[in-house]
Amino acid sequence: MQETRTAPARAAIDIGSNTLQLLIARCQGDSLDILVDEEEMVRLGKDVNAHGEISPQKREEVIGILQRYKALAVEHQVESIFVVATEATRKARNSQQFLNAIERAVGVKTQVIGGEVEAMLTFYGASYEYYRQQGAPDPLVVMDLGGGSTELINAQRGKVKWLTSVPVGSGWLHDRYMPSDPPTEDERDLAQVFLKTYMDGTRLKSRPEALIITGGSAKALLKMARAALELGDEVQRLSFMDVVRCDGLLSSLTAGEVARRYGIDEKRAAVLPAGATIIQTVMTRLQLCEARISTHGIREGVLLAYARHGDDWLATLESHGESAGSKKSTSTGAEMVTETFAETGRRLLSEGTRKMGEWRTEVLKNEDVEAVHKMRVASRRLRAVLDAYEDICEPKAFKKVYSWTRELADILGQARDTDVMIQNLQQREEEAEAEEKEGLNWFIARLRVYRDEHQLVLARYLKKLDEQKLLRLIDACLPKEGKRRG
Repeated sequence: MQETRTAPARAAIDIGSNTLQLLIARCQGDSLDILVDEEEMVRLGKDVNAHGEISPQKREEVIGILQRYKALAVEHQVESIFVVATEATRKARNSQQFLNAIERAVGVKTQVIGGEVEAMLTFYGASYEYYRQQGAPDPLVVMDLGGGSTELINAQRGKVKWLTSVPVGSGWLHDRYMPSDPPTEDERDLAQVFLKTYMDGTRLKSRPEALIITGGSAKALLKMARAALELGDEVQRLSFMDVVRCDGLLSSLTAGEVARRYGIDEKRAAVLPAGATIIQTVMTRLQLCEARISTHGIREGVLLAYARHGDDWLATLESHGESAGSKKSTSTGAEMVTETFAETGRRLLSEGTRKMGEWRTEVLKNEDVEAVHKMRVASRRLRAVLDAYEDICEPKAFKKVYSWTRELADILGQARDTDVMIQNLQQREEEAEAEEKEGLNWFIARLRVYRDEHQLVLARYLKKLDEQKLLRLIDACLPKEGKRRG
């Protein structure tokens, strides 16, 4: 440690999809002496998810934070500053303009790293303390839960055997599926369908000996669990039931309430339900009842990579990441599935379309109000599958199918919402005083007229539905020889 304290200080900054993070440390070999550790919640990914680019307001916010981080680095007399950017910057249409603005205003050059390099850096940062333990369990999976992507790395004896980066993070899942505060039961259900579908297309299959999770949502969930479940400040692990119990609280508390009760930034609290959902899905997939939470990740990985590889650190990691990403997995923690990603997608889309079609006859009968609800749920599940496979779909065919699916869900939703209103008013009418009953009965009658009119619209739409044509269009969305994600 004495050698580490005499090593030059260096700074690493991570421009993530949810947060900006700064680490200033002295690094020697596999040891870090951390001097400064800061983060700011910015949510770059929210802009990119909504509009495809980084807004001028977010750009200026990032530049302001980076200028403050640079001042801290100068104050600590750092030898060098490394800045990396991940998923949100990778995806933004105006990525280069964003990077140019940073360089002009702050005087630092930002490296936009690919998913595989991000995974390698995460592994370096999250596992360096773990492998210094004697008798550390092996094999190991490291998971970096970011705002716009999730990295999964399988390692054995300290060496990466397999890795993948998937463009699904806590911020992305929140914006796309769980925007309510707190998320509704339907939103949670749909998010879980999407995640299960997505994971079915990856190679992550077998059970490792240990799982390390890093990232802002993982750290926030640990902080919440320590307080809410009275685990103690020294606890660094969460059981599956700890995650489930925290998720139960997140399903009933607003982000503001979570922030006040547990001392979590409110912006972070807003995306935490999505983060907890992803963690539960991965733990279930790996059949693990416990996960270690690491406070280290990409920034520590950058400084360790530089200490090991010098000025060629990025090129070296790109080479290692490409090699690990292309390897076939072994039984140590991740196995190949028998279907390609596209084959799985084609099967799931066909099954989803048929399940949705099974409810058409019942909806047309107009005898069971629950039939509308079940068909709507099926249509939203089909939309979740489409979301999972969008990146490898033929754009024109995908757009047609996705637009049709959303239109059907909206029409079914109008009918379902009216049914729920009628049911709620009927329950209220049973307990109402005589004076109120008259008004309630009038309102219920008006809603039934509207519902009958909408049933005609819905019936016309469903009668024109050509399921076989839809199946052919869905099949055309996915290439016969599609690339496999993960």
